[in-house]
Amino acid sequence: MIALVGCLLTFQLTAQDDLLDMLDEGQEETTDYTIATFKTTRILNGHSIETNAEGVLMFVVGHRFGRLSSGINELFGLDNATIRLGFEYGVTDNLDIGIGRNSFEKTLDGFAKYKLLRQSTGKRKMPVTMTALATMALKTNKWAEPGRENFFSSRLYYSYSLLVARKFNKMFSFQLAPMLVHRNLVASTEDANDVFVLGIGGRAKLSGSLAVNLEYHFIVPGAISSKVYGEDVQNALSLGVDIETGGHVFQVFFTNSRGTTDKLFATETTGDWLKGDIHIGFNITRVFTMYDAQKKRRNKGK
Repeated sequence: MIALVGCLLTFQLTAQDDLLDMLDEGQEETTDYTIATFKTTRILNGHSIETNAEGVLMFVVGHRFGRLSSGINELFGLDNATIRLGFEYGVTDNLDIGIGRNSFEKTLDGFAKYKLLRQSTGKRKMPVTMTALATMALKTNKWAEPGRENFFSSRLYYSYSLLVARKFNKMFSFQLAPMLVHRNLVASTEDANDVFVLGIGGRAKLSGSLAVNLEYHFIVPGAISSKVYGEDVQNALSLGVDIETGGHVFQVFFTNSRGTTDKLFATETTGDWLKGDIHIGFNITRVFTMYDAQKKRRNKGK
């Protein structure tokens, strides 16, 4: 009798194992995509690999005060500020477009970003996220020398970047951003029209709503010889924090650059950190969902 009960129990356990194996075989392995490598579409000055979801409109306010080294007469830079207002829109989950206007040099700018690869695990394994970025900027301020023949094309600047980032864990993300900046007009024949810049950036999460960001843009030597507004060009270094508050992301940081477009911060930064030429800056973003793309897809599937 005991032997019979043992045989029945063994048979039952074996049948259960076989059934579980059959269920496992019928269940396909899924792909898990990494999200929130960075909290918004900017690290600080430069773009991140992030794009807005389809149907999402984001309003961006970028503000840079003057230099701390300007002293008490300028209230340590608070009396002298520039501002950029911009809009970004997710055409698809992978395609983002944007426009903006900067008070510095009265610059208009536009960009397009496309996410080529997404970091993922599971069925499809991809170690990084890769996003292509193209920007254009148009200076609309008055000509420095209106008496000579000036061309509209001299107002135009372009940049092309390949942003590659990896989220190593919940706490740390890192990005490489090689960039080519093309300037139609340069100050002298010793200056290159095409300037190669290597950007690096990182994000370290401190809590659910607070993170520290670092960003650096290195100019390949020999490309820029002339001064900008009487000062030597420097590599751009920025350090700040992300503060998430509901639908807003507030970034406040210190930077030696006054620019909010690629051409300005990548090739025309003149502040020297060691001399106190530091600007307090902040970015504020607010997202608006124009329509629910996922709900629209579900309705189509019915």
